Amino acid sequence: MDKSKQSFHKPKRSFRRRLPPIGSGDRIDYRNMSLISRFISEQGKILSRRVNRLTLKQQRLITIAIKQARILSLLPFLNNERQFERTESISRATGPRTRNK
Repeated sequence: MDKSKQSFHKPKRSFRRRLPPIGSGDRIDYRNMSLISRFISEQGKILSRRVNRLTLKQQRLITIAIKQARILSLLPFLNNERQFERTESISRATGPRTRNK
């Protein structure tokens, strides 16, 4: 058989179907903190759709719920307590800076 007439076949890969992170019974709401906290990083950022494996509609609802929870002070806007403690201890050690004239 001629090489030019051979068709190119991709090798078949077996894909393992992952379960969706949000079940059909789960309700996306700003009060459902156990659900919302799964979609927030350690720094307090909203994780992307690709990381979450959500549909576009679910990601929009999750984003709105997270923003509502932040406005109502159920979630912090930033989660950088360690960084704040570190900068605070450094500033105490060096003392107040004065300008030389």
